[in-house]
Amino acid sequence: MYFHLILTDECNLCCRYCRAKAFEVLEESDDETAPRINIDPNLPRDLDFDLGLLYTFLKKDPLPTLTFYGGEPLMRADLIEKIVHEAPVKQFMIQTNGMLLDRLEPEVVNRFSTILVSLDGDETLTDGNRGAGVYRKVMDNVRLLQERGYAGELIARMAVTERTDIAKAVHWLFNNPDHSFSSIHWQLDANFAGDFSRRQFADWVTVSYNPGICTLVTDWIDHMESDGEVLRWYPFLDPMEDLLLGKKSLLRCGSGHANYSIMTDGHIAPCPVMIGMKEYYVGDIRSADPKNLDRIYVGGECKGCRIYDFCGGRCLYSNITKPWSITERKTVCGTVENLHSALTKAVPRIRALIEGGTISLNDFSHEKFNGCEIIP
Repeated sequence: MYFHLILTDECNLCCRYCRAKAFEVLEESDDETAPRINIDPNLPRDLDFDLGLLYTFLKKDPLPTLTFYGGEPLMRADLIEKIVHEAPVKQFMIQTNGMLLDRLEPEVVNRFSTILVSLDGDETLTDGNRGAGVYRKVMDNVRLLQERGYAGELIARMAVTERTDIAKAVHWLFNNPDHSFSSIHWQLDANFAGDFSRRQFADWVTVSYNPGICTLVTDWIDHMESDGEVLRWYPFLDPMEDLLLGKKSLLRCGSGHANYSIMTDGHIAPCPVMIGMKEYYVGDIRSADPKNLDRIYVGGECKGCRIYDFCGGRCLYSNITKPWSITERKTVCGTVENLHSALTKAVPRIRALIEGGTISLNDFSHEKFNGCEIIP
């Protein structure tokens, strides 16, 4: 099983699509099916339980993977170092904004099988979203990791908004003078807060994002053809592997069925952004069996969708909270339909490359549930 461990709710940045929204007056959902969410007011801001309880819980799982998460987890680098040295865990991963990666000793960093670093594209775009100087500091830290011998997977994890030219941003991260990431993931800032009316999301999707995805799919396959390499662009990689194998999928991030999150008080939630949503907790590390946690499924309108087995429901949190209306949500669903269409049309060309020996089906294998939501 995979577990996100919330070390702290504190963060050293105030990104415009994340913490900055706490200072905005956002709209209430007008969807009558959206529940009123009661957030636990007593949830500690930092991890507040005996680590021995965590280790006892993890020992019940034969192959646990632990992903450090926040807030910004590296604000508790002390806890990370202690847990890496002590926890009975198969492998460690971390999702971080990258600003504090130089705090960890190489022996600790090199235990991570995967590091997801938040970068939105080039310096102008990243700093515009995340703050002046962020891009340079993160790139410096990424280089430092590799100089110190880090050989695991580095994933550039983008947050995508109307400020993003998706094709340009992905290509920048893949091939730029500062560092080239072959592993890239992106997530749309969509249907997470009641902000639809103040944005140009629908127009941007039609004019920029959806066409950009089609361009990137073609570029992705062109690279396979010319270089014999399947780039680890996760919104393409994971769904394409399943299309080639004819497999169906539940939520591709694993939330609620393969990937759970441990809150700062020891409660277990199905998703790392469902912090304090106690009505949806599935247990507590003090008493739960990690092999028998309740499964939480995406329902509602998603269940009747023709591409449900491709998408899996996209996002458990937004499916529950429904901050956008059904009409507004359909715009988001349109991006998934566009992705599905572009990848499905690409299948014959990829099969031909496999049959011709340019690439192999094994080139699409990857670590499942590594923190990438997969469906943007």
